Amino acid sequence: MRITIFPLPGAVLYPGLQLPLHIFEPRYRAMVSDALARDRRIGMIQPQRPVEGAPLYAVGCLGRIGDVEALEDGRFNIILEGESRFRVLRELDVTTPFRQIEAELLPDDGDEVLAAIERASFEREARRFADAQGYVVDWEQVARLDDQSLINGVSQIAPFDAAAKQALLEVSGLRERCELLVQLMQFFGRRSDDDDEDGVTLQ
Repeated sequence: MRITIFPLPGAVLYPGLQLPLHIFEPRYRAMVSDALARDRRIGMIQPQRPVEGAPLYAVGCLGRIGDVEALEDGRFNIILEGESRFRVLRELDVTTPFRQIEAELLPDDGDEVLAAIERASFEREARRFADAQGYVVDWEQVARLDDQSLINGVSQIAPFDAAAKQALLEVSGLRERCELLVQLMQFFGRRSDDDDEDGVTLQ
């Protein structure tokens, strides 16, 4: 399928989750206006480098514009609701100010669940990571989340570098994503405790 994309470093979206966005650049105002006039869909994807026209990572997530606030000066505040991950097949040669790709939608792993021991192990590691980072978390609310919302939600908001966030998005199964997320929390947790490794990224 043909997808209009919003290449934004550090920003990932997962099916079933939401991503608030403030749209202010003219080309992306045009992108939102175009999407609202068509099917309200935009593909979130990370560029491999934070420079204009940089190559894209292979996998992104298609989102549908839900809530939208059109500001008087032409800017938008929107909520993008994740629908499906996609894989880039090729970038299209277009005349629009925003980039477009041909992509294939990837299978949904929405029915997969964690074993009780996997869930408990993840929550223990998440508590350690949150405490080490100084985050205040409502753990009673966390316990009420289903496995998909928990693992994908943490993957989406975790303070990892772009390569790590991309690796999480590209993992196809919930259990595999959970395992990688635990490894990343351990990796970045150790890194934050070691001043000598400041600036190291996971590639």
